[in-house]
Amino acid sequence: MNQLVDKNKEVVSAQQDLVMKYLTFLLGEKSYAISILKIKEILEYGKITPIPKMPDFICGAINLRGKLVPVIDLLERLGNGKSGIGKRSCIVIVEMAFGAEVLNIGVIVDAVSKVMDFKNSDVEAAPSFGGTVETDFIEGMGKVDEEFVIILNIDRVLSLGDLALLAESKNVSAQAAGVE
Repeated sequence: MNQLVDKNKEVVSAQQDLVMKYLTFLLGEKSYAISILKIKEILEYGKITPIPKMPDFICGAINLRGKLVPVIDLLERLGNGKSGIGKRSCIVIVEMAFGAEVLNIGVIVDAVSKVMDFKNSDVEAAPSFGGTVETDFIEGMGKVDEEFVIILNIDRVLSLGDLALLAESKNVSAQAAGVE
């Protein structure tokens, strides 16, 4: 029995020491992070072709090596206003699950910071604010010194309806541009 208890303690200890890598970036004045497993690449901010009749947080699409990639304003999607494009603004290409399909989506960030390691023990659960405040898109809060980094679950940042709209807009834009 003691051996079983010791094994359980070892497993719990190993899980607490598990290290995950995250890309950290700035949106407004706040630090955010996304698992590097979801990051495909980081691009300099460039020309985005607007797509008519889209929600305000969908900026348009870019041509990435012959493929159209929808781009969203992540700050606006999170309800914190429109991103101000500056010298350090970037488009981070993320892979998002949409049913059995994987969509590449660009998200505008104010500045990419660095890749950081967080131990499971350094990540706290998303805060609970009650029934009316939605925090499903927050994977956790990573502690860095005395500050917190909001770790986003990028698959939950957009609703299924938003993803369907993005997939549809990608197809409409691709047909109009003659791109597959």
